Amino acid sequence: MLDTFLRTVIGFVVLLTLTRLLGKKQLSQLTVFTYITGIALGSMVSEMVLQKDVRLIDGITAMILWSLMVFIIEWVSLKNATARVLMDGEPTIVIKKGLILEKALKKQRLNLDDLTMQLRLNQVFSVTDVEYAILEPNGAITVMKKSGKSPLTKEDMQVSPGPVGMPSELITDGKIVAKNLEELGVSQQQLRDELQRQGIVDVKNVLYAELQADRSLYIQQRV
Repeated sequence: MLDTFLRTVIGFVVLLTLTRLLGKKQLSQLTVFTYITGIALGSMVSEMVLQKDVRLIDGITAMILWSLMVFIIEWVSLKNATARVLMDGEPTIVIKKGLILEKALKKQRLNLDDLTMQLRLNQVFSVTDVEYAILEPNGAITVMKKSGKSPLTKEDMQVSPGPVGMPSELITDGKIVAKNLEELGVSQQQLRDELQRQGIVDVKNVLYAELQADRSLYIQQRV
């Protein structure tokens, strides 16, 4: 028990020290590389604490060498833009002027449900309100709203509040969202009729469609 106690204390102190030395980027800007680094250091500590056949000096040496390599790679990344893109990746535009860039989504393996969820987390409930949406290297999405779409209260406008509806997804990636249609009291046939009125014969040709707050239908076809 004493051996386990000493290993745990030493492992904790070494891990805490190395984490502090690696800097706040490990938490504030978590990329694939920093994520792997954190997992690797945690695994080394657990092996050193639980595996009695692993000598303390070997475990500490491995952790220090790993951290040293991380320092070197991050230093190179600071000096070289190509290395920085290779290690951390680069931002990707996924919405441009209200249009979803399907090729960019496929390249980043981001589906429409995840995209709309990220928009809602940015207080955006309609893709038509987005000027640009950028997928950052850490997986977060940064949204720039269109001019005139910044928050403005009824009190600012000195008008009385009225009923507000929330845009709802009706079609994503060529598939009808039946649950949303049911909640809105709209049948699939009504939706198909509206698509035909707009010259769309097959729902599979629609990348994204939503019923907006004013009950108008926004449709983006596949390119």
